Amino acid sequence: MRVRNKPWADDFINEHSEYIISNPEDYLGKWSTRFNNDNPIHIEIGSGKGQFIVGMAKKNPNINYIGIEIQKNVIAMTLQKVVAEELENVQLINTDGKSVDNFFSLGEIQKIYLNFSDPWPKTRHIKRRLTSPEFLKTYYNILNDKSEIEFKTDNRGLFEYSLMSLNNFGMTFDHVNLNLHDSEELVDNVETEYEAKFKSKGPIYKILALVNK
Repeated sequence: MRVRNKPWADDFINEHSEYIISNPEDYLGKWSTRFNNDNPIHIEIGSGKGQFIVGMAKKNPNINYIGIEIQKNVIAMTLQKVVAEELENVQLINTDGKSVDNFFSLGEIQKIYLNFSDPWPKTRHIKRRLTSPEFLKTYYNILNDKSEIEFKTDNRGLFEYSLMSLNNFGMTFDHVNLNLHDSEELVDNVETEYEAKFKSKGPIYKILALVNK
């Protein structure tokens, strides 16, 4: 997902440092101090324009959410939503998802959301998929044995690859949904921007994987 340059993004981000974290490594093992509470912490890797994480934060005020997004112009749009809602349980990090174990410690995160990640369909790009073994190792390092990875996609190839990758990594499946928007789960589903736009084009697949340690 690429968006046009937002000339206002830098200034807006600088004006709201209470939500944007420029030094995530400094909070390794002590994210509770950033939120000023000991509530569970969930992270979304590739948070896009923020519709999902803002929706989840409003729905679950007793859970802390951290959105990780590599594109500055995109995370600035998430920041707009967070500021407008005055959400105290959301923080944002402008980086990629490769090194999450550099700024979260073992067991510090209770759930990871991977929503409509880039499928990287070419074989030579497999290592870039957010459910590849390389990424799963970093997730494993920050989750505990009661943690979950929730994955949604509309890409059949990425869905099948992710099932195999998660299973081979030793995770178990709480459930696998082949058509989220035609199931009872839809009642509690919080959509992303992408999901809202493309749900009519075909099935949305969902996996809820449990960490085994």
